[in-house]
Amino acid sequence: MERDIPIEGVPGETAAPPAPAPAETTSERHGARAMSAAAQALAAEITTALGETAPDPVGQIARAVDRLGVERARAFLTQVQDIEAGGGRMLADGSRCRTPGGVFFLLLRQSADVSRRDKVYISPQLFQQKKPRAATGDNAAAAPASVAWTDDTYQALTPQFQQEPGRATTVKITVIGRPGAAVEQGQAVVLALVSEKVPAVPKGLPEPPAGTRYTVFVARKQWGKIAEALAADAEDAAIIEGYAALDPRVEGIAVYATSATTKRLQAAKRAAAPP
Repeated sequence: MERDIPIEGVPGETAAPPAPAPAETTSERHGARAMSAAAQALAAEITTALGETAPDPVGQIARAVDRLGVERARAFLTQVQDIEAGGGRMLADGSRCRTPGGVFFLLLRQSADVSRRDKVYISPQLFQQKKPRAATGDNAAAAPASVAWTDDTYQALTPQFQQEPGRATTVKITVIGRPGAAVEQGQAVVLALVSEKVPAVPKGLPEPPAGTRYTVFVARKQWGKIAEALAADAEDAAIIEGYAALDPRVEGIAVYATSATTKRLQAAKRAAAPP
């Protein structure tokens, strides 16, 4: 049963029902809500500069300007233009360069100066959690099959890698353990370590072989403090970082040290550092 709600102080009169909220316009859905003229002009400028015409990226650009402000949004556009002038940025698989719009959104996602809340506001579709579906019926047929990693599997991969390999811009290896004999060769000290412990790897990857031998080349100047620390503490272990390469002149993997320390020396350095 409906009841009239009396208006306070006016007996006998009833309150009018609240007016329905205005429907959200297309521009509001794309982030142009209550933006200043300068912000709208910059959003249009960025959209044109990046060559974006589809509604989703246009909306993301508008929301970026709305959320970050004119100066910060323009700074991202300047970064994109500098990257494009330098030859662009490749996709992760190295197949081609990203589009200017793709670079713009990548910079936004990777920026530590943009909060997660702002990133969700700008690109909400990237943060939507999708529930995994059971692989049944048609989905089961589309699921990747398990691979048996045999010698034939590795040989089949070789031609594909030789056709168009990617570029590794940074390669670093960390070797932790207690070396055995240390052989001095001029200004270098050569160590030999064997890795018997195989770590657990994600499902579907081939199991790494055990017993890999690492021949480590350390500068004599670096090795001095490490040797003293290891001799003073039987529980200490060396920590060596460097460049790894498959060198046919040694048995296994060659490691060319760029930095070397021990666990105890590293802990002492952290303890001595100012808070």
